[in-house]
Amino acid sequence: MNIIETKRLILKEYSINDIPELNIILSDPITMKFWPSPFTLQQTESWIHNNIARYKNLGFGRWAVILKDNGNRIGDCGIMISEIDGKQENDLGYIFHHPFWHKGYAVEAADACKKYAFNSLGINRLCANMAFDHEASRRVAEKIGMKKEKEFLNSRNRNFLTYVYSISRNE
Repeated sequence: MNIIETKRLILKEYSINDIPELNIILSDPITMKFWPSPFTLQQTESWIHNNIARYKNLGFGRWAVILKDNGNRIGDCGIMISEIDGKQENDLGYIFHHPFWHKGYAVEAADACKKYAFNSLGINRLCANMAFDHEASRRVAEKIGMKKEKEFLNSRNRNFLTYVYSISRNE
C-alpha cells in the first residue's frame, strides 16, 4: 500500500518480502556508519516486523522509499514512537543507501513524512535525533524546518553526543 508519493519517490508499507532488499541497505557499513553497527539479517527482519506491527497498532511507522522511475528501493523513512533522552517522542527518521546520498531524496522523503504526520495523522510535534557529527542528517532536519532543541549523551548509541531537532505543527 502506497502511503506517500512525491515528485520522485513512493513511500510504502513494508512487507516481509522487503527483507532481502532492505537488508542490503541496513547491512551496509557506509550507509550505517552513524548507527551502533550495520544490521544483521535478523535485525532487518525485526525492523520490518516491528514496523508492520506499528502500522496495525499506530497507523504509521517507517516505510520503504522507492524511486518512481525504476522501482529501486533506496532507503527507509517514517515515524516511530521512540525514547529520546528519556522522553517518548514522535521520531522522524531516515536512512538512505549511500549511493543515493546528496541527491535530495532524504529531504524530499522527510518533508513528505512531516506533512503527512501533521496533516493526515494529526501529530502535533516531531523530533529527529542524530549523532553530533552526522552533518547530512542535520542538514535534512534543517531543510524541512526543524530547529535544534538540545544535546544529550545517547546511551542507545554508544553514548555519542546526540542532537535533537524538533518542529511543531504550528511552525
